Amino acid sequence: MLNALHLHCFQYTMSRMAKTKISTLNLRIAPGVKDAVREAAAREHRSVANMVEMLIRRHCDQRGIVIPEQSELFQGATDG
Repeated sequence: MLNALHLHCFQYTMSRMAKTKISTLNLRIAPGVKDAVREAAAREHRSVANMVEMLIRRHCDQRGIVIPEQSELFQGATDG
């Protein structure tokens, strides 16, 4: 059951990724923090990038910071 759930979540994530634009974020962090995020990502079967995004989304959600979805960013862009 757990494997099927992971597969479903992976397929959903991949289908959403194909429809979104990606922005690059380069940052410098302490080696220990990098090792920790790699470990956390591995434990959840995520990429490091996906893990960092998930942590940012969780942090923003807990503090009431709205992250607009891609569709919201581009509404009206083709109406012009």
